[in-house]
Amino acid sequence: MTAASGAVRTVCVVGSGGREHALAEVLGRTVDVIITPGNPGMNGVTPSGHTLTSLDRPAEEIDADLFVIGPEVPLVNGLADRLRAQGKLVFGPGADGARIEGSKAFMKELLAEAGIPTARFGTFDEPEAAKAFLRTLPPPYVVKTDGLAAGKGVLVTDSLAEAEADIDAKLSGDSFGPAGERVVVEEGLTGPECSLLVICDGTRLVPLAPAQDFKRRDDNDEGPNTGGMGAYSPLPFVDDDLVARLVEESVAPLLGVLRARGIDYRGVLYAGLMLTPSGPKVLEFNVRFGDPETQVVLPRFEGDLAALLAEAAAGELVSTPRFVDDAAVCVVMAARGYPEAPEVGDPVEGLDEAGAMESVTVFHAGTRQVDGGPVVTSGGRVLGVTALGSSIAEARSRAYRAVEAIGWPGHLHRRDIAARVAESESVR
Repeated sequence: MTAASGAVRTVCVVGSGGREHALAEVLGRTVDVIITPGNPGMNGVTPSGHTLTSLDRPAEEIDADLFVIGPEVPLVNGLADRLRAQGKLVFGPGADGARIEGSKAFMKELLAEAGIPTARFGTFDEPEAAKAFLRTLPPPYVVKTDGLAAGKGVLVTDSLAEAEADIDAKLSGDSFGPAGERVVVEEGLTGPECSLLVICDGTRLVPLAPAQDFKRRDDNDEGPNTGGMGAYSPLPFVDDDLVARLVEESVAPLLGVLRARGIDYRGVLYAGLMLTPSGPKVLEFNVRFGDPETQVVLPRFEGDLAALLAEAAAGELVSTPRFVDDAAVCVVMAARGYPEAPEVGDPVEGLDEAGAMESVTVFHAGTRQVDGGPVVTSGGRVLGVTALGSSIAEARSRAYRAVEAIGWPGHLHRRDIAARVAESESVR
């Protein structure tokens, strides 16, 4: 343990979603945790002997040994820089590094500079030029907002007409406002996807266990793209050797380019990868823990997460992450109308029953509670129901039993999260 990590007794987690809920629970195994602003589900998640406090005030006013910034927006807006200027130990990149997620065009520029394999692409702010490039590509077509869109700014379609209409809607500002007034048009890639979270201290990096998420809202990968409707870990098709290759070919070169540009990146790099027939290619990089991948990766974490993140924040990364053999499956429960126009304010029933089930944790992502009243929906993705098990099949069965215990009018969830891998386990 380094001097920096050994001094950590209290960690402040900034955020209120499922990712932050998972961070708070796992950090709370070894340290006191403060949440700002937090959510109703975070009360009482820390084991006995530790205190979890929800504080609704600016993070700069909170006395903590380590700050862990969850969402992308405060990172892009420079919260890590402001905290570091006050002498705080912070896990999360400054605004210069957070541009990786703040601008997909900037991210693609870095990938090209680093020689990292990725989809063929073009960046446009004029519709006709974007459409002309689009017509040179085979389907499926991919159109992304350049700016932040809460994981919902990506269209993947086999329809040229739909892709062209999406370009018009984004570049006019109709669909995503200023975030969409520049677009990245890409060739579609095929193959299994892999999400890899990598802890960085500016120079060194270590990967966490890989996961796979499910972006489409509906079963069989149909419906609109979302921020993620579920996830599982580990991946039977990604072994340690492949993880090492992914880090060497796709993540380490990016960290090298950042260093060459004078960017001291201390935080997590989320690599979204496609394992194509011609080799792994990067779909995206994000600058925060993935959601819902965090809800299946961190519950499997074995050891002192606070020490690991403190080492990275201090530029002294020496620990090697370890994970239990158990599998984890997360099923996201979303509000009616998600992602286009989610309905909020519905009371959520069954939380206590689901949370009491064996090896189940219900992570709150979009809930609120006023003056001790009922927990109600307050966002598109409302809950991430995670279960552990000796196999993907067992974890999946437990997660779906818990999902069936929870309800509110018109809630949505996919019924096929990790179904194929669970079926493959039964025929081995």
